[in-house]
Formats: sequence, structure tokens, C-alpha cells
Amino acid sequence: MTEQTSPQTAPRRIVVAGGGPAAHRFADAMHTRGLEGWDVTVLTEEAHLPYDRVALSKALTDSSVDLTLGSASMWDHASLSLKTGERVVKINAGAKTVETAAGSIFEFDDLVVATGSDAMRLPIPGAEHVHVYRTLEDVWAINKAIAELTEKLGRTINAVTIGGGLLGLESAAGTEQLGATPVVINGAPWLMNTQLDEGAGQSLGRLIEAKGFTVHGGVFPSQVLSDDDGQVTGVLMADERIIPADLVIVAIGVKPRDELFRAAEGEEPQFSLGPRGGVVINDFCATEVPGIWAIGEVANFGGMCLGLVAPANTMAEIVADRLHGGEATFPGFDTATKLKLSGVDVASFGDAFARTEHSLEIVYADPARGVYQKIVTTDDAKTLLGGIFVGDASPYMSLRPLLGRELSAEPGAYLTAAGGGDAPDTELPDEAILCSCNNVAAGTIRDTINGCGACDGNAPVQELGELKGCTRAGTSCGSCVPMLKKLLETELTKSGVEVSKALCEHIELSRQELFDAIRVLELTSFEEIMTKYGTGAGCDICKPTIANILASQNSAYVLDAGRGTLQDTNDRALANMQKDGTYSVVPRIAGGEITPKKLGVIAAVAEKYNLYTKITGGQRIDMFGARLEELPEIWKELVDAGFESGQAYGKSLRTVKSCVGSTWCRFGVQDSVAMAIALELRYRGLRSPHKLKMGVSGCARECAEARGKDVGVIATADGWNLYVGGNGGATPAHAQLLAKDLDDETLLKYIDRYFMYYIRTADRLQRTARWQEELDGGIKHVEDVVVNDTLGIAEELEAAMAKHVDTYVDEWADTLKDPERLRRFRSFVNAPDQKDDSITFVSDERGQMRPATAEEKTRASQQPVLIGASIPMRPSAPELLDENEV
Repeated sequence: MTEQTSPQTAPRRIVVAGGGPAAHRFADAMHTRGLEGWDVTVLTEEAHLPYDRVALSKALTDSSVDLTLGSASMWDHASLSLKTGERVVKINAGAKTVETAAGSIFEFDDLVVATGSDAMRLPIPGAEHVHVYRTLEDVWAINKAIAELTEKLGRTINAVTIGGGLLGLESAAGTEQLGATPVVINGAPWLMNTQLDEGAGQSLGRLIEAKGFTVHGGVFPSQVLSDDDGQVTGVLMADERIIPADLVIVAIGVKPRDELFRAAEGEEPQFSLGPRGGVVINDFCATEVPGIWAIGEVANFGGMCLGLVAPANTMAEIVADRLHGGEATFPGFDTATKLKLSGVDVASFGDAFARTEHSLEIVYADPARGVYQKIVTTDDAKTLLGGIFVGDASPYMSLRPLLGRELSAEPGAYLTAAGGGDAPDTELPDEAILCSCNNVAAGTIRDTINGCGACDGNAPVQELGELKGCTRAGTSCGSCVPMLKKLLETELTKSGVEVSKALCEHIELSRQELFDAIRVLELTSFEEIMTKYGTGAGCDICKPTIANILASQNSAYVLDAGRGTLQDTNDRALANMQKDGTYSVVPRIAGGEITPKKLGVIAAVAEKYNLYTKITGGQRIDMFGARLEELPEIWKELVDAGFESGQAYGKSLRTVKSCVGSTWCRFGVQDSVAMAIALELRYRGLRSPHKLKMGVSGCARECAEARGKDVGVIATADGWNLYVGGNGGATPAHAQLLAKDLDDETLLKYIDRYFMYYIRTADRLQRTARWQEELDGGIKHVEDVVVNDTLGIAEELEAAMAKHVDTYVDEWADTLKDPERLRRFRSFVNAPDQKDDSITFVSDERGQMRPATAEEKTRASQQPVLIGASIPMRPSAPELLDENEV
């Protein structure tokens, strides 16, 4: 056991060589345990903070995505420092120092080596012209090369990936999303041959070929061909075939970066190295040299080095535990793998190849569907040893934690693709690992839920987000989140906590159930709905939800027939309230396109009413500082000039952002502006559970940031790729590919179905990203419903959208036509000419007005009191009085 440091002794110096995920996890583990008495220095050769290499595919398709691990604020701790651009080149074990390429010397008491691995290179002619897939710089270079070659050649390029394993397929999928034609060359007879048997590999090959991939298996490349300028032209195969290529990526595996441990010429070796590389460690991750540890891909345990996040995290935690006096040991490598490749689910775990003596293989294969499911058990068919799933991996999450345990049902019951229904429910034992990435056991999850675990104060946890934060479960690859959610609900039910889907205390139905009931019975008023499904007078949850549902099912004016009192504050004013009680005015600028004449109208209105102006992120112009009573006057001028409401105040479509597209841009391949305008005019006014944003990019450069939107459309040479379920905000999410190379008609049809299905089934205030995450099957379920129409409701969804499009009326134009509707736009209901004198503006240093601060306001010594008057509209008074309330 290593002696634990104490605050009274000099700080114990820990140097970490390497700055990848394993190094970050070690630093985080030390930080979590407390850094008093420690001095931890992390040396990384890269210029970045440690980032998530598992998610490199996201950076391949979106070079702006942030993959930084954890919170950057962790590195602000006085006892924890990160030094970028410092590559360790030498260990002096005797002097207990390391030297970097820059010549810096760092002393240590303990050294943790987490140098990771390098991408393997092909020893063939022309290899100098290929890309590799390992670092952020690598994927950024691929992204840039595809964009530049597409422009230069004026066509869809052929992107060849050499390697049919995990990294190779991930790389190939990324090139496909960037608009290239993906080609995979695999030396083995079938794909992912390390994780999948032949049947599974062949199924995977058929599935991805159906997605537009070309796969060449069972033959090796012998040369990368290029022209005199070094531009790649093809790959010469060992069988003398030439595979056309414009860009070649090599992703054939990794090799441990163990050069620090290899003895210099003339020196005695101090470390043992594995036959295929990597420094040999014992079961608590120590090398043969005292005080020097190794974790992650550079560490060889049991003759293996493995490039998976779960064992790297476990090793990091073990070393941190040992340094703090613990006795944790490494249990061995967890080789379980799960990924989704262009919508195809693949999973493998345990003894997938049935190498255990007398083991049984229970297999269901459907080559026509590309589905392959296999469970490996002991010879009595009771104990689970492993499994493989391709095409339908739904049983994986419930089976993976049961590895090595007795199954609760006969094995065939878990082969769901055979048509036997869902896999049997099995209660996980406490010691079963639910989250393999972070080594979190089911018992730890249960303890945390029940108030005996990791959260501050040991308070019970009842929310999924809080549970993830406390335990780390589900925070890496995310594949265990469905099982985590299920365990949370099960434990809450056991504890007597009702896991309710009720909308609120007044309505027992969920939003989805209520939506369907209102639609089927064609209910049109709050009173009807509450009489049939509710109790009491309603609340600030059910009232606006019902108003939203009614608005999404018909286009009646949202403030008529008593619906005004149901609305949120912003909807009741048809404008967004600001901090000083004034409102913003946001006219629709479809697709971000506007004429100079209309710009002049906005400028004139802003000057006339002394409004602050700001261009928004959605390519509109926002005018701030309008008083409630000024809104009709302002909107009359705007409507007369051809503007309509931008509905920035509603749970509805906000904007469709676009780049200039093929009309002006030399990179554009489709008219993104025209498409954006068409989409915005089609879906304007569409009320939904939360706001909706869209984006349309004219090429793979993605200038409109479409993948950060609820619905993103990206042009290809053959049509449009459709992405769904993205958003920015506090928990950003990238939209996922739903369908590719669509014509205009099919694109609109799929978006119609997607929006209407979301509107019908999402919870209140639930963005599309979270809705997709919580759907059983995620994006695959969305694809089944929207593209494949497995529920048989496509025509119904399209008809609902057609009804919306046909009946849309601009809310502000409708308001201005009716004097009775205009009466609600007064600061004081029974004093129509009285203005709210508490609203005061000052000029700022940039020549615009802004709300005055408390100190800047000039207050009158006395204010007249209006007998029977209501209070002015202020942020603290979230209700606009309806005429019927006075």
C-alpha cells in the first residue's frame, strides 16, 4: 500500500505525462478526492485542453464542436496545473525527473504515464499522401480536404477509408456525412472482425452498403496512387484492382506510445514491454519501477493494450485510489463495444466468439433485413458469457450488466428480432456494472437514488440529470442512459415515490395523452377539457399547456374565447417582455433575406419610437424598449409595410437560418436561401411543446450551423441531407442524420411528419433533442416513424400539417383588425391613456438607448393614485389583465 500524504508534509509532486482522456480522468479523480497536500502537473504535447477522442467523429463533421472533457475551471485549482505544448521525451527514473522536448525539467515523487497511442501507418508506396484518424488536427484536416476537393473537382469526391474496424467505419461514416462517397477497404473478410463473427460482420456489411457505402473486403492495398501534383487518384489493391479515390484515410488501428519506456542505446532496460508494445503493469497499474505508473492505451496488462475508454478510466481511478492509500485493483479489460454507424446499431460484449469450452451459441439471423443477434452461454444455457447484435441491438443494454450471471429466462427470449417481443425484465444485482465507461455499479446507482450515495448531503435523487451528475453514469458514451432511467424509475416506485406522467396536480394525463384526447374528441375550450379530464381551476402549468395544444391543433386567434387568460405572459402580449417591463418587437425576416426598402422601414420605426436595435443570432432584427401601449402602433406600421409577426414570444417556429447558398457562394451546391424561405413560410406560426429553430446550409461547410438546430438541412450535390434533434443552449446537442440526398418534395414531407410527431408526443417544454433521447430507440425510432411509416400514421401527420399551412393567419395582422383585441394593450386596464412612468431610458456609450438603472432613474416625489387601477405591467407581475377579469 502506498503511504497517503498528509497536509503537514511538503506537497507530494505528481507529474502526468500525456493529456488525453486517461490523463484527464486521473486529474479529475485526484481533484475529486481533494488536492490538499498534492501538487499535480499534467504535461501534454497538444495545444488543447484534454478532449474526448471517442467523439472525434463529431469534430470530423463539425470543426466548431467543443470536445473538451469536464469543466475547464478544474484547471484553475492552485494544486493542479496543465501545461500544453510540453511533450515528455525522457524519464530519468533515478533522479525522478522528466524532460520535455522544449528542454524543461520536471521533478516528481510519482509519475503517471498516459501517453496513449499513435495511429498505425501503412508501409506501402504513396502512404505519404494519406490522412490518419487520431487527433483533432487529423479530423480537421480531413474536413478541410473534403471541402476543398469538392470545390476543386466540382463533383462528389470518393473518400476511401482503409480499415474496417471501429475507427475505420467511424471515419467512413463521417466522410459520408460531409457529402463524400464513402468507400471502405478491409483486409479481413468481414467488417469489425475483432468484435464480430462472420455472420454479424456480413450483416453489418449488407446494412451499410444499403446506406450507400462501398465495401471491398478480404484484400489488402498495395499502393496509394497519385498524380504528379501529389493528388490522390486511387488505391492499387493486391489483386491488381484499382479503387478510384480522391482522398484516402488510414484507420487500421493504433500502437502504444511507449517510447519513453524503451531503453536508450547502452542503457540497461528498466521497464518490461509487451511483445506488441506497451509497458507492462501489475494489477494496480504500477510498472516495475517504484513510483512510476501507466494508464490507458500505453499500459499492457495481461499481454494486451486496449484503446477503449472504460479500462482507461478504471486505471486512472485505481492509481488515484492507490496514491490516496487505497487498495483498488484492475479487474481486467472490458471489451464491450456499442456504436451506431449511419443509423445501424452494432454491439458486442464478453466472449462474443464462444471461445469458452463447451459454450453454446444461440443465434437469430435474418440476412434480408440485415439483422443478426447472438447470445453465448454456458453449456446448460443458463449463464451469460457474451453476445453480438447487429441491426437491432435493443437487448444489449439489459444483457451487458448480466455478463457472467444466470439469465432469468431462456436465452432465446432475449433474441427480440425473432419476433418474441421485448427482452425479459431482469433486476440487476448491486454488483453488476451498469455504466462500463465509468465503472458504476447498479448498487451505487441505487444508493444514490435512495440517499446513501455520492450526492451532497446524501439527499435522495429523483431526477435523471442529477443522478448522472452524482454518479457519472451515462456521462461518457451515453449508451447506458435508457437502463439508468429505467433503474431510477424502478427504485422510485419501490420507495413509494409515484413515477407520475401527470401533466400537473389538476390533470392526471400526460401531455401526449391529453393532446390525443383533445384531438380525437375535437375539444376547443379550456372549460370543456377541464370538465372532462381535470379538476379545479387549473394552474400555470396546465393552462398554458392546454392553450398551446389548442393552438397547435387549430389556427384560431390565440387570445380569443377566453384563451387569453391561459397564455404565458409573452403570448398574452404577443411580444417578449424585457427586464424593465418593456417589450421587444421582432418581425419575421424569412431565411434572413430582406430588401433595402424593408430595412428602411425597420430603421424608421426604431427611430420614431426610440427603440434599441440588435441583429439576432437567427438573422432577424430585434427592436427593444416598446411600451405595451405602443405595440399596436408599431405593428401597424410594420404590417402595412409587408412584415408579419416573427413569433419570438411563442413556443413555436422562431427562425430558419440560412447561408447565401448557390446563388452567390462559389461553394454552394443548392439554393439554401430559397429553401429556408420556403420552410419558414410553411412552418411559421406552428405551436409546439417548445420553441423550434431550423437551419439550411448550401454545402457541407455548414455556415448556417444547421446541425445545431431542431431541424437542419444541408445541401448535397444530389439533394438535401436532413438532420433532426439539435439545439444550443445550456445542454447543446448536435442534430442526427435522418435521411440523405432528398428531393424538395420528400424533404418537406419528412419534416412535416417529424414536427407533427414531436408536437403530439413530446412533454411540455421539451426540446426535440431531449425528446429524441428519451424515445425508445432514439433516432432509429424517429426513422421508423418518419421515413418508414412503421406506425402507419404518415398520411395523418401530413394532413395535420397541411391543415396548419392552409389556415395560418398572422397574429398581429389579425389583432390590428379588431378594436376589442386592441384594448388589452394598455399599461392600466381602466385608465387607457395612462402610461407607466416608472419606465425610464438613458443613452448608452454606443449611441443607443437602454433601461435606466435604479440609481439613474429620476423618481417623482409623489405619483397619482388611480382608484381601481391595476398595477403597471412589470417583470414581477407575470399576468396581463384580460378584459373579462376587470
